[in-house]
Amino acid sequence: MRIPFVQIDAFAALAFQGNPAAVMPLTAWLDDDVLQRIASENNLSETAFLIPDASGAADFELRWFTPGAEVALCGHATLASGHFVLSSDSTIEKVTFRTRQAGVLEVARDGDGYALGLPAWAPVAKDMPEIVAALGVSPVETLWYDKGYALVILADEAAVRGIAPDLRALAAAGQIVAVVSAPGDKTDVASRVFTPAYSIDEDPVTGSAHAVMTPYWAKRLGRDSFTAFQASARGGHLTCRLDGDRVILGGKCITVIEGTFFLD
Repeated sequence: MRIPFVQIDAFAALAFQGNPAAVMPLTAWLDDDVLQRIASENNLSETAFLIPDASGAADFELRWFTPGAEVALCGHATLASGHFVLSSDSTIEKVTFRTRQAGVLEVARDGDGYALGLPAWAPVAKDMPEIVAALGVSPVETLWYDKGYALVILADEAAVRGIAPDLRALAAAGQIVAVVSAPGDKTDVASRVFTPAYSIDEDPVTGSAHAVMTPYWAKRLGRDSFTAFQASARGGHLTCRLDGDRVILGGKCITVIEGTFFLD
């Protein structure tokens, strides 16, 4: 069996920036364990699988797998999937994806980049001493969203950049997406994201984390739009906008690999 394989750097203006995702179009779903093994073989932070949506609710069905597990929402691999579809047909202005846990998502052309529509997942205040201890930080505030997102607010970008978490302790806390954020130096907001329980120590650029951060920062900044930088080794720039119950993220994509995955 031959499966088309495309690797795309998402939230990146140039190759080797942003977050790489594999996009693999299928004609029908394979068994879950096969999808998981393919994602493990790819060894990227996410592999996105899509099939035509027979229900009529969207253009495609979309699922995302890290090397260790399927996830409820992945922003950068959705953006990459949108880039894959839209770059193949210049007459299409937008594409929609039906997902299992995050509803219908949309990627639309936006200048020389794309606008990605995600659900707004507003976190609520919660004490998380184990996660804070694993991160080794002194937070200004800690918040939680019930799909496993811990949002830890620090004083400044220097504190975000200086984090050296205990990844083993963080993984022991369960399938948590640990998001650390603060006011940015050159952007409104800076962040880093750690997900060792999903077999990713640090995620380069995380769209779903910004679906959680955007409601928080929009309220704190007193405006619906702001700029963001995820301060990983690769780095990634985003624009973030709160639009009712949706978060609109802006970014670019670069295709870096095209090929074929062979499955016996």
